Amino acid sequence: MKAFAGKRVLMLLENTTYPWDRRVRREAQALLGAGYQVTVISPRGRDEPLREDVDGVMVYRFPFPPQGKGLAGYVLEFGYATAAMLILTVWIWLRQGFDVIHTANPPDTLFVTGALFKLLGKRFVFDQHDLAPEVYLSRDPQAKPSFVYRILRWLERCSYAVADVVIATNESYRRVALERGKKRPEQVFVVRNGPPLSFGPVPGDPELANRAPYLIGYIGVMGYQDGVDYWLRAVRELVATFHRRDFLAVLIGTGDAAPSLRVLAKDLEIEPYVWFTGRIPDEDALRILSTTHICIHPDPLNPLNDMSTMTKMMEYMALGKPVVSFDLKEARYSAQNAACYAQPNDVLDFARNVAWLMDHPQERAGMGALGRQRVGTTLAWEYSIPHLLEAYMSMRPREEQGNARQQIPLTQGTVGGRDVD
Repeated sequence: MKAFAGKRVLMLLENTTYPWDRRVRREAQALLGAGYQVTVISPRGRDEPLREDVDGVMVYRFPFPPQGKGLAGYVLEFGYATAAMLILTVWIWLRQGFDVIHTANPPDTLFVTGALFKLLGKRFVFDQHDLAPEVYLSRDPQAKPSFVYRILRWLERCSYAVADVVIATNESYRRVALERGKKRPEQVFVVRNGPPLSFGPVPGDPELANRAPYLIGYIGVMGYQDGVDYWLRAVRELVATFHRRDFLAVLIGTGDAAPSLRVLAKDLEIEPYVWFTGRIPDEDALRILSTTHICIHPDPLNPLNDMSTMTKMMEYMALGKPVVSFDLKEARYSAQNAACYAQPNDVLDFARNVAWLMDHPQERAGMGALGRQRVGTTLAWEYSIPHLLEAYMSMRPREEQGNARQQIPLTQGTVGGRDVD
């Protein structure tokens, strides 16, 4: 479909490559389907071309930012990425033009590009995937608000101030945008994460199924704030305290904490009961998760996780898997009765809930069915598309908004007949 004036979008993505970021990919495809012309700037992964058409989305890539540790490492990474994306943005503006810059954080430094191009009449969308100040506090439980924290709060305030529209992943993030960011309610839109309605279980892996009577799955990033270390300690409790030898914990994914997690598994003497798959193709991950009996959401209670919605939770539910999670506000909103909730950060209670589910197949089946129903009627990505398009419509001249709303397919605006939150 040919795009028209006001419908050329440039999306900026720093922390992973496109199309690997599922949320950005789904947003891009939703905008494309609504008649927008979509271009993406992202880092370049191994063997990826610098320029590529991905299902109608033109992607421009820059060499991956240098990865470092500590404050100096993050300054180098984010400074380099911000500069590289600004240069590419100028080049794309000169070559084909755009009307809207849509940035996905982290980092919160990309407002610089938005501010410069707002001087030329462009619109700026701040799509807040993470609360950067809370990420800082959550990566180090001993960390206290400091100079770094204040800098992150300042960058966040700048992002809010420049934004014409803020996209939040849930109501907790929306409240931050309203209270901390001083945005008006009509400027903030909740676009929840969620798998598409087509996402569901596939035939399992017979070879994996024969490895243990019970398979317990995890998929996701393995960063220092993601709680995989809590799960490994809970595995130790399953073995040492509950005397279970009848399970295999499958951990799919990778991240900066992955090497230390392998060391921790060895130190805890649980290597026979865990399998780190590393990063694997989506179809392999789906087959493995479809084979599991239970899935786990071990993100600990901290300033970030209590307010964040994790995509893996909805994917587990869409596959009909019962979930064990620490009792977090947004996790409980997402899963409701499709999960068992352990006392926050209590690995013994987490292990106890896993063991209980292992021994109660009827309850596992009931929770799995509730999860699939909740995704199918409320949380699937299709229910978020109207909110994304509404955010974009709000930036258009008022006289155009009524006609634009009429162009949304009814199946996008009326699926299930309910709002997301």
